[in-house]
Amino acid sequence: MLPRVERDTHAGLPVEPIDRLLAPLERFLHVEAAGGVVLLACTAAALVLANSPWADAWASIWKTPLSLGIGGFEMHHPLKHWINDGLMAIFFFVIGLEVKRELVVGELRDPRRAALPVAGALGGMVVPAAIYLWLQGNGPAAAGWGIPMATDIAFVVGCLALLGSRVPLSLRVMLLSLAIADDIGAILVIAIGYTETLDLHALALGLAGFAIIFGLARIGVRSLFVYVVAGACVWFEFHESGVHATIAGVALGLLTPAHAYANQGSVARAFERASEIFRGGRWEHVSGRAAQVRSLERVTREVISPVEYLEARLHPWVGFFIMPLFALANAGVPLDLGKFTSPVAVAVAAGLVIGKPVGIVSFSWLAIRTGIAAMPREIGWDVLLGAGALAGIGFTMSLFIAGLALEGPLLDAAKIGTLAGSVVSAALGMGLLAWRLPGEKSLPPASSAA
Repeated sequence: MLPRVERDTHAGLPVEPIDRLLAPLERFLHVEAAGGVVLLACTAAALVLANSPWADAWASIWKTPLSLGIGGFEMHHPLKHWINDGLMAIFFFVIGLEVKRELVVGELRDPRRAALPVAGALGGMVVPAAIYLWLQGNGPAAAGWGIPMATDIAFVVGCLALLGSRVPLSLRVMLLSLAIADDIGAILVIAIGYTETLDLHALALGLAGFAIIFGLARIGVRSLFVYVVAGACVWFEFHESGVHATIAGVALGLLTPAHAYANQGSVARAFERASEIFRGGRWEHVSGRAAQVRSLERVTREVISPVEYLEARLHPWVGFFIMPLFALANAGVPLDLGKFTSPVAVAVAAGLVIGKPVGIVSFSWLAIRTGIAAMPREIGWDVLLGAGALAGIGFTMSLFIAGLALEGPLLDAAKIGTLAGSVVSAALGMGLLAWRLPGEKSLPPASSAA
């Protein structure tokens, strides 16, 4: 649920040839559906390569050992591990930023307005997990109960964008708020359900790192470099503790301030002073110009919150590099027709396709029936059912949890179930919403002149 970024036309700077070349790319990177398109393309590429004569070579790429060393210390892991535990920590950091924004200035800050998406998200996690466990029992695949609980925000946003102006704002806000609440649940599932062993010493150091970061913010440290170094240390300690390292990313996102450090008046006064110097023609004779430029840069940067700033900066990297790379490394699975009917694949697909809409609608009904929440006026139960079906697109988070819970043939079957369930959920959700939502709004015809 990343904020849309409106681009400035170079703020009066000269337009260079490279700017003309990059302009179409910049526009593409800020189209809501673009991230989903790239993610879908990488998923298709991974599936094709995993079922081609080059399948073994493709799989070996992700097993390439990579080392990171400082002095006598070294970390040795395959490329896939660095993606899933390293780069995905940035993805989860952005999720933490989104959650913080929603809790402080977004829809989840108002308990009454948050009640419906939170209730829906709770149902959308409990019912799919229950269906999965009901179909799997206590077998070796029971550890995958968290796989069908997740919702992929990128694909949901892409589907809503394809429906265009037919989607009422209340539905968009509710579905994206539901996805955020769903992410909170998935994070708790990863932290609690898939932590096997704990190194308490490393965990204590990681928690101490959080305390240090909190203290740095309280005394007014504003250097991004300092926080990047401190965050990397926290990530390392969590990685060594046994708690999945991506949880550190979420927690760091939640610690990020959601309010601006400087107010608009401070920025206005700074620009007025700069404008007086330029208009008076005295800029060439001003001493300490570099220091004044740095001061102006700082006050300009501080007029938006760190949450908003970091979301905008990290959005292209997460949407167009980290998530597609994760899909390339994890979505490739041999497509054996027999695996589509395997118990694990059926359980995952049933949880996504059936459990998600049933859970979301039933728990929303209970919340409304008990007076905890109210249904938005523009949304009916049929539209909510379509939104619930759309939330069954698990993909990124489901694949991530599958990699933590299962391995070998069970993991392959869970991936197939995730892919099949996500495709069916997308088709059902888009079909129901396209059927029940009103058509595109059109402008009235212009009256002809007499």
